[in-house]
Formats: sequence, C-alpha cells, structure tokens
Amino acid sequence: MTDVRLRAAGDRGALLELPDGTAARVARVLAEELPDLVDVVPGHRTVLVTWNEGLPPDLTALATRALCEPEPQESVATTEIPVGYDGADLATVGELTGLSMDELVAVHSAPTYTVAFLGFAPGFAYLVGGDERLHVPRLDEPRRRVPAGTVAIAGPYSGVYPCESPGGWRLIGATDVVLFDPTRRPPALLAPGDRVRFIPA
Repeated sequence: MTDVRLRAAGDRGALLELPDGTAARVARVLAEELPDLVDVVPGHRTVLVTWNEGLPPDLTALATRALCEPEPQESVATTEIPVGYDGADLATVGELTGLSMDELVAVHSAPTYTVAFLGFAPGFAYLVGGDERLHVPRLDEPRRRVPAGTVAIAGPYSGVYPCESPGGWRLIGATDVVLFDPTRRPPALLAPGDRVRFIPA
C-alpha cells in the first residue's frame, strides 16, 4: 500500500510512482505541504512535481505519509451529475457486458466515483471506482465529433466530454452540466480527488 518510487524528471522535477487510486490524494497533500512548488500534476498512478530551484523536502516521505493517513471526508467535494441514459453506444455496451438497459443504468449510476486526474481536454475528468462489469474497450476508430456533455466509458474510466471534440469512448448518455467554463473560477467543475455521483434523469 505504501510502495512509492521516485524518478527524476529533468533537473527540476520528479515523478512519483504510486499504488492505484492514490495519486489524487498524494497530489493534494504535496500541494498543501509544499506551496512553493511550481506544479503538482496527478496521473493514474503517478504525480509529477516540478520546482524552480533547490530540492524540495523528501517527496517520498511526504507521499508515504499521505498514503498512511486517511483523507478527511469533509474536505472532499461531491458533485451530482444528472444523466439521460440514451447514448449512441448504450445498446452495444449492453451486448458487450450482457446487461439489460435497466441494469446498465443501475450499475453505472450506483457507485460514487473519484476524479483520478484531468487530461485530454480542459476539464475532462477521468473518473475511477466504477463497476468492473462496465470495463469495455474503446472504439477501434474514434468518432470525429462527440458533443459537449456526453457521458462515456472506456476501460476502467467514466467521463463527461466538457466540449465538442473527437473521442473514442463508448457513449452512454448526456448531461446539461457544464464541466468547463473559462469565465468560472476555477474553470473546471471537477478537481483531482473530488467525488462524483451520476443521477439518472
């Protein structure tokens, strides 16, 4: 559980390799404990840390401590996202998983997801913690256009496309919730470590 590896990332950066599902928590602790860092960027199993000058304190020790200490639940935001489950790939996902449409909606909306990291497009949150029965492969060939607000799944992830873009995930629904608004502070609705619930609309 506390296995942490540290790799150099240039002369002013380091990459922490971490157990599954812990990167967001470690990134949050590092950002709070070391406010002078240039950036702290969580991935699925990594956190990239960069600084301007001088080595920061022992990053491995801080990361290990973050893994050993339970995260206070009151500090974690939970966002509810209403979803109309009528996506273009819903029937195909049912065939891949052996679930009926009602079962698929129930299985996808049951968990509380965690934002593992942001990527691909501004505000696109990779959500983990879903039911393994919905771990379906990406499309062999991505679509050229996926509308903003589309709810989709691929591999271990669920996500909501924050803007119209190409995409290779399986489309299962849509929401009117705005995931990214450059006039909002912060622009992204979700941050690493946040919790998400999908509510059938």
